[in-house]
Amino acid sequence: MSRLLTDRLQFLTRNRILWATFLTTLALTVMFGVVMQIWQFEIIDEMYVADQILAHIDAMTPEQREVHAWLTATIDVAYPLAYGGFFIGVALKAFPRAGLLLALPSMLVIPTDLIEGFAQVMLLSGDASYIDIKVAATPIKLMLFVVGLVITLAGLVSLYLERRKAAAPGDIA
Repeated sequence: MSRLLTDRLQFLTRNRILWATFLTTLALTVMFGVVMQIWQFEIIDEMYVADQILAHIDAMTPEQREVHAWLTATIDVAYPLAYGGFFIGVALKAFPRAGLLLALPSMLVIPTDLIEGFAQVMLLSGDASYIDIKVAATPIKLMLFVVGLVITLAGLVSLYLERRKAAAPGDIA
């Protein structure tokens, strides 16, 4: 089973795909900032305390809530697919033996982030009954994201050192 899954995910380790997912992640990150700057609001993506989330939403104008909901339903759907694909690809490429295990947090963050996003859209649309989903999903998403990011950074360092070593085979490190 794990061999089959690894084989299916192997395309994410291609340099072209790694660059595409990395650059897409950067572009989407910039888009978040631009939208938040233009409409003058802070996103609720990192908030996980119910009263703070609801108060923040109540303080937003109807236009800000609508823009935030659209931002979450569009850019924030593509975002976990982009950064998750990048994180998974780096883990599999940098750590061939343990890559699948190390990619697991990044595989899990994608659906967690999408569930959180759905709850956010519902909250921003006025349905406060989704607050418990948001409160539960956000800390899980943040934890999985940070673990995936740390693994990705370690993988990038490993790939860099591997490439440097291969470029100068006679040198002693």
